[in-house]
Amino acid sequence: QYSFKEVFGTLVVQKELFDVVAKPLVEDLIRGKNGLLFTYGVTGSGKTHTMTGSPGDGGLLPRCLAMIFNSIGPFQAKRYVFKLDDKNGVDVQSEVDALLERQRREALPIPKTPAGKRQLDPEFADMIDVQDHCKAEEVDEDNVYGVFVSYIEIYNNYIYDLLEEAPFDSIKPKWNSCNTPVRNGDFVPPQSKILREDQNHNMYVTGCTEVEVKSTEEAFEVFWRGQKKRRIANTQLNRESSRSHSVFIIKLAQAPLDADGDNVLQEKEQIILSQLSLVDLAGSERTNRTKAEGNRLREAGNINQSLMTLRTCIEILRENQLYGTNKMVPYRDSKLTHLFKNYFDGEGKVRMIVCVNPKPEDYEESLQVMRFAEMTQEVEVARPVDRPLCGLTPGRRLRNQAFREELSRKLELRGGPVGAGPEEQSAAELFFQSFPPLPSCELLDINDDQTLPKLIEALEQRHKMRQMLAEEFSKNVLAFKTMLQEFDSSVASKENYIQGKLTEKEKTITGQRAELERLEKKIKTLEYKIEILEKTATIYEEDKRNLQQELESKSQKLQRQASDKRRLEARLQGMVAETSLKWEKECERRVAAKQLEMQNKLWVKDEKLKQLKAIVTEPRAERPERPSRERDREKPLPRSVSPSPAPSAPAAPLQHSRSAGERWVDHRPPSHVPTETLLQPRVPRAITVGAPSERALARCDRYLLTHQELASDGEIQTKLIKGDVFKTRGGGQAVQFTDIETLKQESPTGRKRRSSPPNPDPAGDTADSEWTDVETRCSVAVEMRAGSALGPGFQHHAQPK
Repeated sequence: QYSFKEVFGTLVVQKELFDVVAKPLVEDLIRGKNGLLFTYGVTGSGKTHTMTGSPGDGGLLPRCLAMIFNSIGPFQAKRYVFKLDDKNGVDVQSEVDALLERQRREALPIPKTPAGKRQLDPEFADMIDVQDHCKAEEVDEDNVYGVFVSYIEIYNNYIYDLLEEAPFDSIKPKWNSCNTPVRNGDFVPPQSKILREDQNHNMYVTGCTEVEVKSTEEAFEVFWRGQKKRRIANTQLNRESSRSHSVFIIKLAQAPLDADGDNVLQEKEQIILSQLSLVDLAGSERTNRTKAEGNRLREAGNINQSLMTLRTCIEILRENQLYGTNKMVPYRDSKLTHLFKNYFDGEGKVRMIVCVNPKPEDYEESLQVMRFAEMTQEVEVARPVDRPLCGLTPGRRLRNQAFREELSRKLELRGGPVGAGPEEQSAAELFFQSFPPLPSCELLDINDDQTLPKLIEALEQRHKMRQMLAEEFSKNVLAFKTMLQEFDSSVASKENYIQGKLTEKEKTITGQRAELERLEKKIKTLEYKIEILEKTATIYEEDKRNLQQELESKSQKLQRQASDKRRLEARLQGMVAETSLKWEKECERRVAAKQLEMQNKLWVKDEKLKQLKAIVTEPRAERPERPSRERDREKPLPRSVSPSPAPSAPAAPLQHSRSAGERWVDHRPPSHVPTETLLQPRVPRAITVGAPSERALARCDRYLLTHQELASDGEIQTKLIKGDVFKTRGGGQAVQFTDIETLKQESPTGRKRRSSPPNPDPAGDTADSEWTDVETRCSVAVEMRAGSALGPGFQHHAQPK
């Protein structure tokens, strides 16, 4: 089982996948942050389909482009206002320079279709027909935007530009009927590109073609043009298997408008360049399944090697994060990891889509893919991004737009219908119409004395009215002058008041500036102290970490030593106990043997003394004859003063220890050999069996096992092993051995005879010494008592027979 942030089923639609995975990356791109999205999985698991999509249902890439242009469409700068340099930077041009460059580009003999009349390729026309019109919520309307796209592939650990113009298809050269490449002098093989690091320590591909696009259709057309050049091949597992890692890079440049909200601010420091990389990784594969040979085999090896390097980098980043180590991450081992080094170091957000094929044949490889993908979720590396402060008032574009609309409206009003002229002249006409009308000035008769007086009267009236208007005008002028003088005086007083306030404010500002300078100096001092303290804290933390590691290692070493010591102590205690027990038994055995030996020697000396006393006291003529064997058996000799440790009966040894009412199980194995000894075991009321059975044991109280073995001198030695029979809790029978009796036969010729006195009688002494030696050595029975300290191999000398 593996855990992921989100799991999508087989019936999930592309829109749902885009909303969860790619939409946050596009929103971050518009906010000026970088993002990386790549698909990872076994070959044939659907990575390219997830990234590109299918007709009628576009994938993540066309949906990202549609969202970008839906969000920034009305705020795009004119073409060539933003201009990328060859060092992964961007410059901003004025609209005049951009217009000149557009005219210069259009003058080149490259036929280009206008964007409004562009005919889309039917192969991808359905893929970019996105109906949902997804837009970002927060778009800075006071900025202008420009979009640039580039498309590269990493093939056999080399980087190639898929948008580079070539005279022939550099990926698939022409072949003739002999199945060999056509040699053409115009054919130029593709040149691999080089990775470099810019001033912000971000990696980029030098000399890569970057195209400025103004619509989703134009951007996807550029992508499709590069997609046709991408390396694919037919394998046993995938008809169109990607043989390279493809990287589609979307760069978004944005710059603020000036204070008037009309033109782009010509400051390079205010330009923000963010980047979204969409990576379609080649699938990991096993050559024994794909049946790859030749170039396919070499491609598969390079693909697996680059993916292994990616996995190694992620694992080392995770180890550095978890354990606080500082191991070097091998980014340079592969072009793929080297290109995205800044992302793994925290420059932007990274999202990975794991594609899994439910085929049973891909089970082992899918497990490896999901195990690596689950482990990557534990890596969190973040680096703060400082966004430049503009310092201009927001809403500049809207105010400028409103001003332009109002200005155009005013211009329309001024250049409107002609009826507006007489309306403006009507006030003057009304003023002149207020004067008395002039009479007719035509003199038809010399005697006419009315026309001139009437004219004089009308002129006098007009003159009076003019004088009245002049006087009123002069009064108004004086009143207006008075008002102006009052207004000037009030303005002067207000100016003086304002000047005083300004002087006070300036003094306050000067004091605040001095305070700010003092605080800035203090802040710098504190920042310097903080930096020193941070360095000191870093050193102390490093020392603490080293000491903790050393302490842990020493504690582990002490624990190992303590466990070894405890194990050694237990071993030594066991050895001591075992050795002490062994020596206790050996000492007991030696003491018992020594006691038995001393008793035997004492008994032999007593016998010798008795015989010597009898010889000395009795006359030589009355020497007794040698007693016979039969008489010895019938009448036992008197015992010595030395007692025997275990006496036994001569004819029936088992009758002395048990009562007559007990029943015995006499177990005699089939291999029992009868002996011709005078002492034979006699067991009364016994059930003789060849093998013990539960039925026989249930009927008896005692158990006897007759065991025979060869002694050290080659004679047969018979042991009678006795025990008590008792019932168990389970209803069965058990035997507890309590006693062992040993019957042993010895040859008298094998014994060493006693030495004779210096001048004995040859016949008598020989017989006497022989009788004494044989009787003392062979006339004893042997019995082993329960609880004796001696083992079954030791003999007890008992009374003579």
